[in-house]
Amino acid sequence: MTARLGILLSGSGTTYQNLADRIADGTLQAEICVVVASRPDAYGIERAKRLGHSCVVAKDPAEVLRAHGAEFVAMCGWMRFWDPPAPWAGRTVNVHPSLLPSFGGKGMYGHHVHEAVLAHGCKVSGCTAHLVSGGYDTGPILDQLAVRVEDGDTPDTLAARVQAAERELYPRAIAQLLART
Repeated sequence: MTARLGILLSGSGTTYQNLADRIADGTLQAEICVVVASRPDAYGIERAKRLGHSCVVAKDPAEVLRAHGAEFVAMCGWMRFWDPPAPWAGRTVNVHPSLLPSFGGKGMYGHHVHEAVLAHGCKVSGCTAHLVSGGYDTGPILDQLAVRVEDGDTPDTLAARVQAAERELYPRAIAQLLART
């Protein structure tokens, strides 16, 4: 039986698009049952319309996820704090643009992370797929992928390589979670 996956997003939905593409090509055995956007102007809503996925704007996703029968949840740029209640505790995944536990926590997202990595002189960065539990970026780590920090990197150049790694890591980590539950 195919797992029913709810998507949470706040922005453009590129991470959501990547998961939808992996489902379409058979790499990820799941079906997207609903997309929840935290903002009515999120471009991810347009992606959901194009892909034919039900989409609802809500600040608290729990009732929407429940109404659509979501068994698992993938945070795809969800920019609101959410500590998943049952039945999604241990079944909600996030991808973060650093090698957690470094450069995680409140306010550490997007370019803020890459700026901090460069300011600290790190030679390696990367991304982490983790279960969502408790505080910001604190849940158990499922998988990580390292990305070399190159001489002359800017937040933009580093972000591009980390995002490429996220496109590989996130569907793989979700597939592993689905396979073991």
